[in-house]
Amino acid sequence: MTDSLATHGQKSPRVIKDWRPEEAEFWQQRGKKIARRNLWISVPCLLLGFCVWMLFSAVAVNLNKVGFAFSTEQLFMLTAIPSVSGALLRVPYSFMIPLFGGRRWTAISTLFLVIPCLWLGFVVQNSATPFSTFLIIALLCGFGGANFASSMSNISFFFPKARQGAALGINGGLGNLGVSVMQLVAPLAIAFALFDFFGSQGHSLSNGQLLADGKMLWLQNAAWIWLPFLLVATLAAWFSMNDIASSKASIRQQLPILKRGDLWIMSLLYLAAFGSFIGFSAGFAVLTKTQFPAVEIMHYAFFGPFIGALARSFGGMLSDKLGGVRVTLVNYMMMAGFAALLFLTLPVNGQGGNFIAFFGLFMALFLTAGLGSGSTYQMIALIFRQTTAERALAAGKSPEQAQREAVTDTAAALGFISSIGAIGGFFIPQAFGLSLALTGSPAGAMKVFLLFYLVCAAVTFCIYGRKKGAQKANKAL
Repeated sequence: MTDSLATHGQKSPRVIKDWRPEEAEFWQQRGKKIARRNLWISVPCLLLGFCVWMLFSAVAVNLNKVGFAFSTEQLFMLTAIPSVSGALLRVPYSFMIPLFGGRRWTAISTLFLVIPCLWLGFVVQNSATPFSTFLIIALLCGFGGANFASSMSNISFFFPKARQGAALGINGGLGNLGVSVMQLVAPLAIAFALFDFFGSQGHSLSNGQLLADGKMLWLQNAAWIWLPFLLVATLAAWFSMNDIASSKASIRQQLPILKRGDLWIMSLLYLAAFGSFIGFSAGFAVLTKTQFPAVEIMHYAFFGPFIGALARSFGGMLSDKLGGVRVTLVNYMMMAGFAALLFLTLPVNGQGGNFIAFFGLFMALFLTAGLGSGSTYQMIALIFRQTTAERALAAGKSPEQAQREAVTDTAAALGFISSIGAIGGFFIPQAFGLSLALTGSPAGAMKVFLLFYLVCAAVTFCIYGRKKGAQKANKAL
């Protein structure tokens, strides 16, 4: 197999040396087909990563039902630890594509997720398993969340700037669907004996009773159900994706991106969007149970992540048409408005409240969090491609070198900023918990979120919304 790009109509090589997506003729004749193939393999790999990342949201709530005796604090810790490890791991993951190549790293990082799934499936069958073992597995599940950084960086290499918003929105949005897929599939999987041929056993409840429908609980299925899909996705990535030779760069070459002011500003904006999405996904069900205990929220909890994930794809495409700055600014103003209205729906001293309005406003927050995740990512891609290219040209480098540095810096920025956003998955549930512990109401946490959204709207307008900033964020290279 040759190392250079194959002739039109032939199978593309695994390592592509000639990659020019900004050239219209190249894109139409060769580039578009290759980029789309890599995108549509990347999507299920990332979706499975999110499923593994959220694994303990489905497992922890059932552990004590099958004989474990963990405290409430320990169970909450198991659901929070993957968010922390996932956020921290996104930093090194953001540099992996230029080091290993998109094809290799997508396959490796997807295959690695077999370890926590396989391990968890075994240990939940033994109620003597110590809490420390579950903590280690929860940390390993965080690798699924880290995949987002490398996946988004990889896809950014394949698409021209005019299609960055749509491509990144599709990859990130459909990948985010893993949150709702997990919440839908896992409760169904644990009700059936799917892996009896491996010798796995079902469990009655810890009090010896069966489930309401007379069935037992196969908690291991929540982890093992993903194994065949992970293996298929790994093979698809290894044999059908591509590495782009021009994306190669050492960590030392990528580190100067940390000195850029735009990196930290966009990290703040992305934290408000994606941090809200993943944080609300983790804490919404528990919050609802504290405010409206009579409502069986697990029947409806998956709707929020589902809406937000789909909205992310739309946010990227909308930003390509209207401009990421405009969409982001309006979006944060809407988020602030929805957060303010939530105060009117909460019970006071356990009395009153309106669940339908509460649920509807939270769905609106999920929607806008998804839209903002897509629009801010489109801004990141355009801003860093523009500013890096301008710096390189000013330093006397050739247009080809400038373009190569622009793409590499953009990929590193996308990955690093995604790590900041993931922190919301830990802090938002903790903020709700602290507010409830101190005041008996989540209103204190919501006031902080409302103020944060207003600050982000002001930052977007003052830095990128004015004429000079808008040109910076929307100008084509």
